[in-house]
Amino acid sequence: MAAMSGPFVPSGQQFRIAGSGQELVAVEVGGGIRSYRSGDLNVLDGYPETAICSGGRGQLLAPWPNRVGDGCWEWEGATYQLALSEPEHSNAIHGLVRWLPWSLLEQDEGAGDRSTMRLGCRLYPQPGWPWLLDLSVKYDLGVEGLTATTSVTNSGGPGPCPIGLGWHPYIAAFGAAVDELDLRVPAAVSYVSDERGLPVSKGPVDGTDDDFRVAQRIGRAKLDVAFTEFERDSTGRAMVEVRHPSGQGTRLWMDDNFTHLMVYTGDTLAEPDRRRRGLAVEPMTCAPDMLRNRDGMVLLPEGIPFEAAWGLEIFKI
Repeated sequence: MAAMSGPFVPSGQQFRIAGSGQELVAVEVGGGIRSYRSGDLNVLDGYPETAICSGGRGQLLAPWPNRVGDGCWEWEGATYQLALSEPEHSNAIHGLVRWLPWSLLEQDEGAGDRSTMRLGCRLYPQPGWPWLLDLSVKYDLGVEGLTATTSVTNSGGPGPCPIGLGWHPYIAAFGAAVDELDLRVPAAVSYVSDERGLPVSKGPVDGTDDDFRVAQRIGRAKLDVAFTEFERDSTGRAMVEVRHPSGQGTRLWMDDNFTHLMVYTGDTLAEPDRRRRGLAVEPMTCAPDMLRNRDGMVLLPEGIPFEAAWGLEIFKI
């Protein structure tokens, strides 16, 4: 086999769209976002073309986000064992598609203020997961910012499929540490997790350190917290805001199919120089450990797609 020419690109083919003063680069490996720029701002803390994706940066998470304790779960009288992809805590983490190849299905960099592309992936049955799933993600750049719409279809298996979707973008601190950011999360309920990152209880944020319903400085807080029960606007969107002292703000919105959210300050990332450089704000359609606790589980009949959308907007404070 002939050697590859040019630089080694661990994330495979790079898929680019640009429009309305923005540029997005998605990747073949996992179909996620490697970089997203608006004007001269790197909105997301991504990774270089020559690097492997680390810390889940920009990755799409399916058929479950977050963790499955011990990788072992039961469904309709059968017991399934997933690979322990977080071996230090004996968990299966962040689904099965983030290292699979995704292909470009369509692209439209039309004139004017809108550019789109759609990537797709087929997840075949495997040990611990008996369903065939067809997934796609549509990226849309417009004057209002970025929209990412994920679709998943149960294409075969032992009946209706339990499903969860998630995303793992890190909102950039624009060269600072997350300590300097103000955060607003309009959620009424948060989860308490154990040392393995598995939820053990949930309750109102009132009177706790998890209450970010009014924007407040992150400071030295170490966050790795799941939230739910959001205040939403008339369209069903929940809005999370991250504000920088420079007066720059980033707003992550999610539609009403995203019922949960993780916020992570990156304190346990493997590379010390990447810690607390970006704030992971992770839309999820379910709670952590969903395949075991059923919290937020979506049951997907064969042939019926499930779709969920989130997006990013830049604003001035």
